[in-house]
Amino acid sequence: MNLIQQDSKDFFLDYTCLISITDKFGKIIHANQKFCDTSGYTLDELLGQDHKVVNSGVHSPQFWRGMYHTVINKREVWESIVTNRNKNGQLYYVKSWIKAEFDENNKLSGFVSVRQDFTDLIKQQEELSKKNTYLEHAAKILRHDMHSGINTYIPRGISSLQRRLTPDLVEQYKLDAPLKLLSEGLKHTQKVYKGVYEFTNLVKYNAQLHKETYNLSTILKDFVNSTSYSDQVIIKDLPDANVNEALFCTAIDNLIRNGLKYNDSPTKQVIVYFDYETNELIVEDNGRGLSLTEFKELSKPYTRKQNQKESGTGLGLNISCAILKEHGFDVTCYKLKQGTRFKITITL
Repeated sequence: MNLIQQDSKDFFLDYTCLISITDKFGKIIHANQKFCDTSGYTLDELLGQDHKVVNSGVHSPQFWRGMYHTVINKREVWESIVTNRNKNGQLYYVKSWIKAEFDENNKLSGFVSVRQDFTDLIKQQEELSKKNTYLEHAAKILRHDMHSGINTYIPRGISSLQRRLTPDLVEQYKLDAPLKLLSEGLKHTQKVYKGVYEFTNLVKYNAQLHKETYNLSTILKDFVNSTSYSDQVIIKDLPDANVNEALFCTAIDNLIRNGLKYNDSPTKQVIVYFDYETNELIVEDNGRGLSLTEFKELSKPYTRKQNQKESGTGLGLNISCAILKEHGFDVTCYKLKQGTRFKITITL
């Protein structure tokens, strides 16, 4: 049984890892198939060569001197991420473990190297780093460059226009409704901008969510009242809680809009209330209904139901859950006979 177990271990090691063995001069005397496949060289091409054959030139001489010092002088296993170059000149990345071997006279006899291919992981990290750079730049534009337009130039322009338009001109050209739309649209845009500003603040390393104590009824009513669907939303008396006003309102508003959007009822409606026994904020709609299983799937980014007639990115629910989680709030949902009931556990 022990032999079978050992054979199994050897098989899995050989199947999953790049393995090479060299003599004391660093010349390759064995390389397994995975090493050959990844490097692009045949075994015949590798035998008698040293590992310079896959050296990328990325690492400094000091890097390799450190390796030799660890395995020979300290007689420890050396471990690091190594950038290699295959036969076609392409870089690949391996997590490497190297150990020096010594004979019965305590003389160096060779080296054993075991590696795992980290190429996909490293490339994903590089891609993520690049996208994070773009995100940080976009955040800078939103946080700084758009600030002047939304909070300075447009408000001044509307204010200046209102001062110049006399009541007679407003009545003559029927400008009362357009001016109201401009003012309310700007107010709503400023609230959305504030939410975006707070969200992009979380891009910073070790960023902390800024929270204050607000009455949830007050801030949600203020947010929803500037929307076109405010008459379809009922917000009952809610408690005070420590939240980030802009982001919390954005998260609840996403749930409200989803409840109205995915809704075939002739009287679309969302009710927001609080269960003081369970400390749960409830967002309940009379739409098509969403089961817990569907909720868990659709709360993943860019995930939408198949054959859904409504347009969308599949991000709204994911963002809502992310914001609430950032607050330390748990969210779940239940499918009703007609509609969905979201339950958000609030820390008071």
